[in-house]
Amino acid sequence: MKKVIVTRRWPKAVEDELKAHYNVELNEADIPFDTARMQYALQNADAVLPTVTDKLDADVFKIDNIQASVIANYGVGFAHIDTDAAKAHNITVTNTPDVLSDCTADVAMTLMLMVARRAGEGERELRSGNWTGWRPTHMVGSKVTGKTLGIVGFGRIGQAMAMRAHHGFGMPILVQNRSMVAPKVLAACNAVQVENLDELMRQSDFVSFHCPGGDANANLVNAKNLALMKPSAFLINTARGEIIDEAALFDALSSKQIAGAGLDVFRGEPALDPRFMEMPNAVMLPHLGSATVETREAMGFRVLENMEAFFAGNTPGDKVA
Repeated sequence: MKKVIVTRRWPKAVEDELKAHYNVELNEADIPFDTARMQYALQNADAVLPTVTDKLDADVFKIDNIQASVIANYGVGFAHIDTDAAKAHNITVTNTPDVLSDCTADVAMTLMLMVARRAGEGERELRSGNWTGWRPTHMVGSKVTGKTLGIVGFGRIGQAMAMRAHHGFGMPILVQNRSMVAPKVLAACNAVQVENLDELMRQSDFVSFHCPGGDANANLVNAKNLALMKPSAFLINTARGEIIDEAALFDALSSKQIAGAGLDVFRGEPALDPRFMEMPNAVMLPHLGSATVETREAMGFRVLENMEAFFAGNTPGDKVA
């Protein structure tokens, strides 16, 4: 029976299925692996099952006697895995696309509505007992319906976001993507692809990020392009924390250079820049993009499908390296 090491606790239904087919070592304490423990996993398991918050950089692979032949990632993003180092050790890497697209788009919509309509501020006022009643000038926010939404990264999640925004809220859609998007894909939401990120940020009332993380997109959002946004515009990020220069974003929020931000991901999470805690125009969630029972179970079962294919001698459907 193949040995499998799981780096965090997974939904019970998935863990039970793993136990039925593999010799499984679970992380009962649910404490993130450090480098030494991740190296132990690579040396003592046939398959290592990390999450998107685990770090498997080149240094992790600088060990002898690696036993693992597959890293089956629980999550769609894999920038936290040095795939070149994995390949050098003949390790296959897989991910879990598709199954989290809807729920992540739902959270992006949630953040957009919350920050525009000041829902976080309103709830805090209620809970503190400071609400004095309805009045014409109280908690006035921004209308969402009919406003222009710019989407950065038009893969499955970006397209799901566009469908909700355009068909649900009548929002014109602008798209910035690293490659040309097929006309029929754009037509599904009457979307227009713009030439570059600067142009998208300049024209949009809301900008929502759905692009990969990693070094290639580090500080994609910075002081220069934040300055191009309308003072009434909002930024939404459910992609990866490293794509935003957080110091520049804090400055833009505190100076009211932009109207607000809705954030589900952060640099160095769970540690956050404490300055954001005092910003009323920032709505923040603790990385809840895929956090539904249905999606978290589906992600786990997708990992199982990939492992089953790999150990049967077939190419996993979600192989990324």
